[in-house]
Amino acid sequence: MFALMQSSRLESLHLSVDPATGLKAVIAIHCSRPGPALGGCRYLSYPDDETAVADAVRLAQGMSYKAALAGLPVGGGVAVIMRPAHVDSRAALFEAFGRCIEQLDGRYITAIDSGTSVADMDCIAQQTRHVTSTTAAGDPAPHAAMGVFAGIRATAMARLGSDNLESLRVAIQGLGNVGYALAEQLHAAGAELLVSDIDPGKVQLAMEQLGAHPIANDALLSTPCDILAPCGLGGVLNSHSVAQLRCSAVAGSAHNQLSNLQVADQLERRGILYAPDYVINSGGLIYVALKHQGEELPTITAHLSKIGARLTEVFAHAQAEKRSPARVADELAERLLYR
Repeated sequence: MFALMQSSRLESLHLSVDPATGLKAVIAIHCSRPGPALGGCRYLSYPDDETAVADAVRLAQGMSYKAALAGLPVGGGVAVIMRPAHVDSRAALFEAFGRCIEQLDGRYITAIDSGTSVADMDCIAQQTRHVTSTTAAGDPAPHAAMGVFAGIRATAMARLGSDNLESLRVAIQGLGNVGYALAEQLHAAGAELLVSDIDPGKVQLAMEQLGAHPIANDALLSTPCDILAPCGLGGVLNSHSVAQLRCSAVAGSAHNQLSNLQVADQLERRGILYAPDYVINSGGLIYVALKHQGEELPTITAHLSKIGARLTEVFAHAQAEKRSPARVADELAERLLYR
């Protein structure tokens, strides 16, 4: 565990249990130098404790990099709650988690993430003020999608020579809150949508409302398209899956898309432009961070619009240095965090 913390430069790792509610939680704080660590709370099933801790550590590091490149006065952190097979009261479990956050005295601010909802954040807010994405704060998903849409336009410009998305074939893997909102924006821009999701109901809805073409989950990555947009869980890009890709670029909202940095180099060798996930998907963090600080929507929207410019900067450095944008983005973030 300490080796994992040291290799990722994690500041602290907090483990909490509450037998009365079944809570088993991990809070990873990666860097609090710019300000309090802010990041989502995941509520997922994990095969073992080590996997949950590793997920939290990787995500927390990504949140630090994301905040740094987004120019936000917050650090990076993440919470992972291991979803039990049975829970008597979900509300009580999240209230217990709220008490865990309160004990950190403002060092970590939590938000919505995979498996959690606005209602869960409302329960946490009963015990601590160090939470956002509540009913009062609003759902960050539409704003995250807005940022990814801007990033896809920047990616299209860098790889295809135009940011006009009309008739562009975009393959979306995952139609959750962010993925579906992104699909709506791409449809409005005239893009042709290829979609997959483990929930057939979401695919059917995209077909009916957006004219999307359904693709089997195990076939999407090898389907010809202009841009692949991973919008589900992480780890989708590995040495095997990258070898199957038939796209010009990868640009989506999923966290931790790369299984490792060598995969980024593989994408580069194949001539597939990669939009670093924590740059293109920073819209949700921008929204919750600025909303928590009391900023109004016009200010938040203006900040979201900078995501495309930041990606363009990363792409330019990568092209000049003939390296993967993923490696360039990591170095830029580390310079900002540890200068």
